[in-house]
Amino acid sequence: MEESSLVRFVFLLCLVASSVFCLDESDQNPTTSSAVYIVTLKDRPLVHFSGRESSDSKHVLTPTSSQIYRTLNRSASIIRVHDSLLRKVLRKENYLKLYSYHYLINGFSAVLTRKQADRLAAREEVDNVVLDFPVEKATTHTPQFLGLPRGAWLRDGGSEYAGEGVVIGFIDTGIDPTHPSFSDKIPGHTYSIPPRFTGVCEVTIGFPPGSCNRKLIGARHFAESALSRGVLNSSQDDASPFDGEGHGTHTASVAAGNHGIPVVVAGHHLGNASGMSPRAHIAIYKALYKRFGGFAADIIAAIDQAAQDGVDIINLSITPNRRPPGIATFFNPIDMALLSAVKAGIFVVQAAGNTGPAPKSMSSFSPWIFTVGATSHDRVYSNSIILGNNVTIPGVGLASGTRTMHKLVLATHALRNGTTIMDAIYVGECQDSSSFDQKLVHGKILVCSYTVRFILGVSTIKQALITAKNLTAAGLVFYIDPSATGFQMTSTPMDIPGILISSPQYSQALLRYYNSSLLRENGSGKIVGSASVARIVGGMKPTYGITAPKVMYFSARGPDPEDDSFVDADIMKPNLVAPGNAIWGAWSPLAIGTTDFQGERFAMESGTSMSAPHVTGIAALIKQKFPHFTPAAIASALSTTASLSDRKGEHIMAQRTVLNPDISQSPATPFDMGSGFVNATAALDPGLIFDIGYNEYMKFLCSINGSSPVVLNFTGESCSAYNSSLAASDLNLPSVTIAKLVGTRTVLRWVTNIATTATNETYTVGWMAPDSVSVKVSPAKFTIGHGQTRVLSLVFRAMKNVSIASFGRIELFGDRGHIVKIPVAVIYKIAV
Repeated sequence: MEESSLVRFVFLLCLVASSVFCLDESDQNPTTSSAVYIVTLKDRPLVHFSGRESSDSKHVLTPTSSQIYRTLNRSASIIRVHDSLLRKVLRKENYLKLYSYHYLINGFSAVLTRKQADRLAAREEVDNVVLDFPVEKATTHTPQFLGLPRGAWLRDGGSEYAGEGVVIGFIDTGIDPTHPSFSDKIPGHTYSIPPRFTGVCEVTIGFPPGSCNRKLIGARHFAESALSRGVLNSSQDDASPFDGEGHGTHTASVAAGNHGIPVVVAGHHLGNASGMSPRAHIAIYKALYKRFGGFAADIIAAIDQAAQDGVDIINLSITPNRRPPGIATFFNPIDMALLSAVKAGIFVVQAAGNTGPAPKSMSSFSPWIFTVGATSHDRVYSNSIILGNNVTIPGVGLASGTRTMHKLVLATHALRNGTTIMDAIYVGECQDSSSFDQKLVHGKILVCSYTVRFILGVSTIKQALITAKNLTAAGLVFYIDPSATGFQMTSTPMDIPGILISSPQYSQALLRYYNSSLLRENGSGKIVGSASVARIVGGMKPTYGITAPKVMYFSARGPDPEDDSFVDADIMKPNLVAPGNAIWGAWSPLAIGTTDFQGERFAMESGTSMSAPHVTGIAALIKQKFPHFTPAAIASALSTTASLSDRKGEHIMAQRTVLNPDISQSPATPFDMGSGFVNATAALDPGLIFDIGYNEYMKFLCSINGSSPVVLNFTGESCSAYNSSLAASDLNLPSVTIAKLVGTRTVLRWVTNIATTATNETYTVGWMAPDSVSVKVSPAKFTIGHGQTRVLSLVFRAMKNVSIASFGRIELFGDRGHIVKIPVAVIYKIAV
């Protein structure tokens, strides 16, 4: 995954301890000192004054000077209210305001003591004070794997037009503006900056003038919360939009990197890269940093700014590191800010999180956010080593091969005189060339041990490569140590012939052959060498056609938790899955996100952070074709056209364990993959859509017990203004989730025909009922014209008392080729 190896291992320890989230010790005792609090007021934020509930005015028309003046005047007025409130409540006391939020939510973040926060919370105009919380980070082949060149791109006129005019905002670790994936100097017609975009390019020491262009059209950084905690070091953390970690550069390129950029890693050419929407514009809002991650106060400020600047889509390859407290997970400052963004017509994509495969490990909760899980794809870099006994052992590693057979030497058998294993207990990891005798290694293949210290990041393959080159080895082989058994090795670039053997069985086969060929000194029995030989077959050419996609073990799973007590919500999460394992993307040579790719311009990364921008880029293609689509309409187009089958036509599988994940697999359910695997071409012609407006989301929030004051706090709107409430299962989502079915329940869905042809289409309804549930849909057949809407009645009845989740689906088959898929999940069934 994309976090450091140490963070990965800590996460695994947390998972083994049956804890979904690990808490940050710095947040454990906020009462003893000052801390950052996020305070929201009851008055409405600026976006709610505009009355915009679609993308029409914001994303098609250029704002007039009078509109801009009114917006600036209202913004200044809201900021003055924040400052006045702080002065009144905390007069002559020490505090520090960090941000005023005025566009998506009305509030501010400030450094306060617990007593000061309590006094603010007691004010009539303040109804919510939340302790700031940490957040964490959650391609050359995937465009072909997703069928873009001959499908979605072809419909838009080719890669040189795909996503043109759409602006994607990335809340991430920044960007390397010098990378060719973000250049505007590419063949073909020139980029034209959309006039509606009002963002700026921040100039700092690390981000000089000229860093932005007509492709990368905006860049800012947000770090006030981090600065207030004393965790940001300007010289080490790049206090600028520049990406010193690599994550933001990678995600931006996956979604919208230029087409046809050569991927060269460790001197090897590995093909040409492209984003999913190569002509889209990029705006960067840096709020995460390489040494410590980020904080909600900075994230919200970045989201607020992106919305003001006029982005069309927001990509959040980040997740909170804990479940939000309160009456419902949906009521947290980030999700509520994103609700206002959706009201402004912005489609929001978020990574599901890397806390799988445990149930209810989801880190993206709300129905207005499009949540994406991670799958594999069908490209594998594999190499092998042929032993002198004609046994071939497979492995991984982006490395060339050896032309001939070479002698093998185990690291512990190549020590300098006077060096013992006890003196250098980790000498088998090949981290220090001074421990070895070069004469014993020269021209041979050095055999090293891959231990848990590599997973922790204490030892690195890069350092072992340096050792091998210093000792003039002919090649490098890693066998897996028992301490690391079960962990997946990834295809690591090597600038000399090399291979990583991840299988314990194959590792033992290598060692048995080597040990059987040992040469010993007469009399003393001292090991003086080995007659074993081998040849490494290079792994630079990928192989294709393996069973894919499959849901990766790390991808977070449903059901969606409604609150921090793990009560199930009637909302399906994740929404979709997309490629997120072994993804090539742009990288900064100065980035330190992974030691394996330091100094490189491309890196191979894994995680839901990589799957989210795949969907973000495809959403830009939909936005380009249907500029007036609401966020819910884009979500519907993606969901109802998703695939349920892998490349072999079999049901998509899901990995079930962290250790040895390929051994423990079973068919993926909607709680693993949502509606299924993204289908870019079909999403551009969905036939029917399930639309939802801001009012429906508000009715849903108001239906939650005890939510009225919280809704008023975040939106400035009273639930009494909405004459009715709406249960989660009644939201017009392109899915149905019922956490507790008692007897019979009827839910309604309404579909709108947006097919590009003006003729009618007749749909026939079919369904597969979940176990222990009967289903009836009416009408079972209907004809619908272009622009028309039809209501469907879905009746579910519990047939038995069952507490295990069961799954089904409803499909609408159009006589003009459209197929609309609706996944169904029912957890508790109580027959009445």
